[in-house]
Amino acid sequence: MRILFVCSGNICRSPLGAQVLEARLGSAASAHVVESAGTIADDGAAMDAAAARQSARLGGEPSAHRSRYLTDSIAASADLVLTAERSHRAAVVSLAPRAAKRAFTIKQFARVLGGLEPGDLDGVTTGPELVERVARLRGTVPPPADPADDDVDDPYRRSEATHERVADEIDAAVAVIAEALRRVS
Repeated sequence: MRILFVCSGNICRSPLGAQVLEARLGSAASAHVVESAGTIADDGAAMDAAAARQSARLGGEPSAHRSRYLTDSIAASADLVLTAERSHRAAVVSLAPRAAKRAFTIKQFARVLGGLEPGDLDGVTTGPELVERVARLRGTVPPPADPADDDVDDPYRRSEATHERVADEIDAAVAVIAEALRRVS
């Protein structure tokens, strides 16, 4: 299964999400291709130092990351797209309209997973089936009072405390996602 994280520059939130997901998946990570891209990324940039420290703190491996610009083929090839913000989801869908059912913000996907009833995932045995089921049931889980609550703030050029808060938000959502993916891997 191909999982794509998307943010703006592909140097903070999306690589952190991808690296933390791989760490949280543990031995199940080999069943997935976890990657990231950015809507305004300059190809080849290293990860932001503050974001890299947060990734390492959460078990990620940031040293090999190089940013890449999101293209229609990258967006279309993903089985699950997890974006930092709703605007990134919109960018993915504009590049690859068929990705609409497979694209969520990171926090939205975790929120919907957490809001499902115990039997809602019965019979789901693969990652793509999980994504399809969550997409079909996303309307059954109440949305947040403020739609912006499904977004992850951009920590770029902000304080270390902001980077830590953002990393912890991503980690909390990724923990829910990783647990669901481990059950179907």
